Amino acid sequence: MHSPDHLPLIRGEIADYYYDSTGILYSYSKSVLRTVENISGNIALVKQITGNKKVPLLIYLTDSPVPDRETRKFSTEQLPHVYTAMAMVSKPGLTKLIMNILFKMKAPPIPMKSFTNDAEAKEWLQQYL
Repeated sequence: MHSPDHLPLIRGEIADYYYDSTGILYSYSKSVLRTVENISGNIALVKQITGNKKVPLLIYLTDSPVPDRETRKFSTEQLPHVYTAMAMVSKPGLTKLIMNILFKMKAPPIPMKSFTNDAEAKEWLQQYL
């Protein structure tokens, strides 16, 4: 995956990012096992990219190993500190699986919606800018 020519692609351990002029952060997920350590590093990277501002995220999901319970809990707790909303773009079924794993018992801490089309995802995120 590539960012638009005029925007730098910022490479991270669990995802690569670009931040566009509208204020949406784009993420290309990697097939890496998430841990508390690499999620912590990723949160720091996102805060650096956005200037410590909470922003809407459009994430292109990929298949990756299921993280352990502690990592899932930590990840869920961190979401509202860095994002205002999350639009997830993936092949049908993948997002539902991820949502079921992460948010089995309670609703997500920020607005989240899944899409198979990134134009629809961008349009939905506009309300969270």
